[in-house]
Amino acid sequence: MTYDWIFRDAEIYDGTGAPPAVGDVAVQGDRIAEVGRVTGETRQVIDATGLALAPGFIDVHTHDDFAAVLHPDMAFKTLGGVTTSIVGNCGMGAAPYAAATVLARSFHPRATLPAWEGYAGYLALLDAAPPALNVAALIGHGTVRLSVMGRKAERPSASEMSRMKDAVHEGLDAGAIGLSTGLIYEPGRHADTEELIELTSLLRGTGALYTTHMRNEGLGLLESVDEAIRIGEAAGVGVQISHHKASGRDAWGLVGRSLDRIDAAQRAGLDVHADQYPYTAGSTVLSALAEGGRLGAAGGGVGSIRAEDVVIASTERRAEWEGKSVAALMAQFELDLAATLARVLAEEPGATVVLHAMSEDDVRTVMRHPSTMIGSDGLPTLEGKPHPRLYGTFARVLGHYARDLSVLSLPDAVYRMTGFSAAKFGLRDRGVIAPGNFADLVLFDPGAIIDRGTFEDPNQTPAGIHSVFVNGEAVVSEDPAAS
Repeated sequence: MTYDWIFRDAEIYDGTGAPPAVGDVAVQGDRIAEVGRVTGETRQVIDATGLALAPGFIDVHTHDDFAAVLHPDMAFKTLGGVTTSIVGNCGMGAAPYAAATVLARSFHPRATLPAWEGYAGYLALLDAAPPALNVAALIGHGTVRLSVMGRKAERPSASEMSRMKDAVHEGLDAGAIGLSTGLIYEPGRHADTEELIELTSLLRGTGALYTTHMRNEGLGLLESVDEAIRIGEAAGVGVQISHHKASGRDAWGLVGRSLDRIDAAQRAGLDVHADQYPYTAGSTVLSALAEGGRLGAAGGGVGSIRAEDVVIASTERRAEWEGKSVAALMAQFELDLAATLARVLAEEPGATVVLHAMSEDDVRTVMRHPSTMIGSDGLPTLEGKPHPRLYGTFARVLGHYARDLSVLSLPDAVYRMTGFSAAKFGLRDRGVIAPGNFADLVLFDPGAIIDRGTFEDPNQTPAGIHSVFVNGEAVVSEDPAAS
């Protein structure tokens, strides 16, 4: 047999967490054909001596719904080894279209999107004009609620609930893999637990998941984890806790107890896990901090995030504000916190921010825990100063936390971003290097791989990634940082 590609003498990390083994991997078409010592003919050979070959990284927490349409090369992900993006997180989904475009403006303020009808139309559009990586979609509860109820704070009427259920059914029928919530954002924060159980129950028996940006990741972290577990248990579906962390200095250390709750749920037979990005700073839209009352004045704010820890990341018109903290803008405007926020949001309602609100000890504690997989939560605001996690998440885990700090072993780190993720999200034939699986592959130098972006200069591709294949096609063919 003549193969399309053979990777020769790679150190194979197969995505199961097993120790690596040196061998060959043959690719034929879009599939892995053979693993081990391959003797067949091939059209092209990659000498992988001294390099690690892993399954393509699965980014389980992205906001790439619209970037996959607007920037189909998806270079900010593929150059970091990502071969699959799971979109629609934090309640922000791609359909219904009119509501989705309202949310899209925060990430792509100057872009014009083509129209589509429901998730069926969105996924058909991606099939017709495929991006450079695989996309799996979650249904965004916030988008569904906005499409039916606008920004009303009350419980849905019977008619409104029926229409929301119709939208969820449409997404499931189209192939969506779960329902996500964003319970700090408008309008998701107005939904009570019973509304979420009723909608999530539609997923029972489908294999789809409930994923959640919980109601409170600060001093209310434990109650929020309890709510997420209750929703999954009552609905009879698996739960994915998004970007597990304790946000705000007064909440630091709570992750030990939130992890205990996950352990208890798993012992009770529940399918509960989490994901994490490997940084002590997060990123979101500024309006969510202002609406939630989570932002404190400079140097203070019990249970809140300090104004000096929140930095403007991207704006539509006020580029001179990017890279400045809210505290710096307060001083510049000679205004108090409330007036500063009002001014910024009046001029830049979709402004995104980076918030330095987590402890390094907590990041390591969550990363070590066996419930945790890896997701970037990167906001694809390619102009401005997005959080460096958009480009560097997976390289940072492999280089900084696994190789340099030994928080994880390298086989375990690869597992957290490949086989574990594929199994949790129901991605068949992906996430493990095995014959018959899709040829999503990343060839990297384990001694050189590292993230290079900083908060001051975030738009940097990682070092040490040599080749990336998606469904048997080379989308990255050399280390982009080596030139």
